[in-house]
Amino acid sequence: MQTIWLGGAEWLAVLRIGLGLWWLESWRHKDRKGWFERGTGIAWAADIAGKHRWEVVRTGFRRVVQPRPKLIAYIVVHAELALGLGLMAGFLTPVALVAGLVLNLLYLVLMIHDWAEQGQNAMMALISLVALFAMAWQTWSLDAALGLFR
Repeated sequence: MQTIWLGGAEWLAVLRIGLGLWWLESWRHKDRKGWFERGTGIAWAADIAGKHRWEVVRTGFRRVVQPRPKLIAYIVVHAELALGLGLMAGFLTPVALVAGLVLNLLYLVLMIHDWAEQGQNAMMALISLVALFAMAWQTWSLDAALGLFR
């Protein structure tokens, strides 16, 4: 593989770190007080899920999320933080990439009608797949330093 400036493994590390920064930005711009104290994030998602054209989304949200809104709010917000930190540091990278891919696909399905969000979720999912299958933890990562996931 020919590349400019960095080698292929380094460019994959840049991609992985960039994805981590994207997750950190998702976490950073959240109104955590609103999410945790007033339930704004889950209320917004409930409104979207309630109007969703697919019954499986409406039912799934009603069964999984609505009975435990505070727990799900904490899971979502802290998952975004953990994904960002894990991908930037390259720690447990394959786990973070799969978890991020699942979260992006959940967001993608929930917000199927919101085209502004679709591009972000689709691109983040694509980057996760590329980084996972190209093993983007081989360079500039704690995984490589610790000899994990060879």
